[in-house]
Amino acid sequence: MRWTLKPKPDLTKVKQLAKELAIDTTLATILVQRGIETFEEAKKFFRPSLNDLHDPFLMKDMKIAVTRIENAIANNENILVYGDYDVDGTTAVSLLASYLKTIHPNIATYIPDRYEEGYGVSFQGIDFAEDNNFSLIIALDCGIKAIDKVEYATKKGIDFIICDHHKPGSEVPKAVAVLNPKQVDCNYPYNELCGCGVGFKLIQALASKRKQTIEDLVPYLDLVATAIAADIVPMTGENRILAYHGLKVINSTPRNGIKAIIHQLQKKELTITDVVFIIAPRINAAGRIQHGNYAVELLTEMDFEAAVKFAAAIEKFNSDRKELDRRITQEALLQIENNNEQENYTTVVFDATWHKGVIGIVASRLTETYYRPTLVFTKSGEKLAASARSVKGFDVYNALEQCSAYIEQFGGHKYAAGLTLLPKQYQNFKKKFEEVVSTTIDKNLLTPEIAIDAEIELSEITPKFFRIIQQMAPFGPQNMKPTFVTTAVRDNGYGKQVGTDNSHLKLNIIYGSDKKTYNAIGFGLGKKITCIQNDFDIAYTVDENTWNGYTSIQLLLKDVK
Repeated sequence: MRWTLKPKPDLTKVKQLAKELAIDTTLATILVQRGIETFEEAKKFFRPSLNDLHDPFLMKDMKIAVTRIENAIANNENILVYGDYDVDGTTAVSLLASYLKTIHPNIATYIPDRYEEGYGVSFQGIDFAEDNNFSLIIALDCGIKAIDKVEYATKKGIDFIICDHHKPGSEVPKAVAVLNPKQVDCNYPYNELCGCGVGFKLIQALASKRKQTIEDLVPYLDLVATAIAADIVPMTGENRILAYHGLKVINSTPRNGIKAIIHQLQKKELTITDVVFIIAPRINAAGRIQHGNYAVELLTEMDFEAAVKFAAAIEKFNSDRKELDRRITQEALLQIENNNEQENYTTVVFDATWHKGVIGIVASRLTETYYRPTLVFTKSGEKLAASARSVKGFDVYNALEQCSAYIEQFGGHKYAAGLTLLPKQYQNFKKKFEEVVSTTIDKNLLTPEIAIDAEIELSEITPKFFRIIQQMAPFGPQNMKPTFVTTAVRDNGYGKQVGTDNSHLKLNIIYGSDKKTYNAIGFGLGKKITCIQNDFDIAYTVDENTWNGYTSIQLLLKDVK
C-alpha cells in the first residue's frame, strides 16, 4: 500500500483555529485540510443544522415540477412514482410515495424488474402506466438518459418528471421537468446529492407550498441517510446535514421497515458504517434476488408486525445473495488465473450463468483483490450486461465513453457504472477497454493508497482528542475518519494472529519512554505478523472497543510497515 501524507495546510490558519476552538494543532490541521478554517465553519461542521439546507427552488425546473404535481392533485390524476431497484432508488420511491400519499390518494409505485426490464425507465413500465390510466410518472434515481422512453410516454399522453443525479449525456430527455443538479445549466449550490436526496428536495419544495417546515419532513430522513450511505456519495454539504439528522431518526424513531431490520440485529446505536454494511445490503438484496418491490413494501409498511415479516423475507434474500456472491467471486478469480490475466491493467470477466443481481458486488470484490478497473459480465436476454467498478482516482465512466463504439448503452458515476452490449462485441470491447485504461491510468493508482491525515505521537490520543474525532462523524467520501501514522512502535511480545483462519492481527503496542501499551487490531493483516519483530510503523484510525462491559480506546490498524 502507498502511504500518502496529506499536504500540511497554512500554519497560521491552523494556529488561529486551534486557538478559537481550544483544541490541539493536530485536530485543527485535520479541520483546515477539510476546508474548515473559521469558528463559524467549525460550528456548522460539528453541529449540522437543517436550517442550512438550500432553497429547493434554486434547482433548475423545480418550480415547473411542483406546478405539474399540484395540477395533477387538483385534477385528481393518477401519479406513478417510478424508481431504480437499488437502495437509492427504492428509498427514493418510498420517500416520495409516502409523502405524496399524505396529500393525494391516487399514488402508486413501480420498480422495474432487474431481469425482465433492466436498469432505469422501461417501455414496459410506461405501458403499465398507460394500461392503468397514469398521466404523470415521476422517475427517481434514473431517467437522465431515457430520451426514447420519455418520447414514447409523451406520444401516449403521459408526462414525465425526472429526479436523477447521474451524469447527463449531451442531450437530456424532453420531460416536463428534469431535476438533476449535475446538469451544466443548473445553478443549484450543491451537486453531489444522491437520487433520494433529489427526491427529498422535491418534497421540501412541495411542503413549502403547504406551509410545512423542515421539521415536518424529519421523519423521512432515515430513508435519505440510508441512501446517502449506500450510494457512497461525498459526505459534505447537504449530504452531511441530511445524513447527520437521518442517523438520529434511525437511532430514535425509524420507520417500521428500518426498525424491523434493526430489531433482528439487536444492535443499539447504529453508525453510518452500520447503515452501509447492515441496513443497505438487506434493502439491496430484495432487488438483487427477488424484486425491488419487496424493499418498497418494507419501507412504506405502516404495521410493525407486517414489516417484521417483510424483513424476515429480505433476510433470506440477503443470505442467498451472500452465497451467490461467494461462489461467483471464486469462479471469477479462477477465470482470471486460467486466462493468465493477473498482469492486465483491467479485469474483465464473463459467464452467461452468473446471477445478474450480484455482479456489482463481485466487481467490487475483484477490485479489492487485483486493485484495477473491473467489469463483470453476464447474459441478460439477447445481450450481455455488466457492472463496472473502479479504483480511487480513475474515472471508469470516462473510460467507458471512449469504448462507446462497442456498447449498446451505459450510465453511472466516476467509480461505478453499468452497461449492456451485444455478445459479438464482447471481445472487441474487452480489448478496447484494456487499451484505454493502460494508456490513460496513472500507474500509481494501481496500488491502493492510504491517505494519512497526520503523523502523531500515541500520547496525543486523549479522551478529549477521541471525543472530537467522534464528533466529526458521519464519515464518508471527502470526510473520511482521520487516519494517523505513528513510527517506531514496538509490540510487547504478545502480538498474535487471530480469527478462524489467522487472518487478523492483534497487538499490544508499546510506545514512548513511559512504556504505556495500546490495544490494536488489524483486520485482514494477519500476514503482517512478520513485520513486528523489531520497531515498525503503523497507519490506523482511532476507535473504541467494548469488552465485558468495559470500553477502551483501540487502534484500528490499516497497515503495518
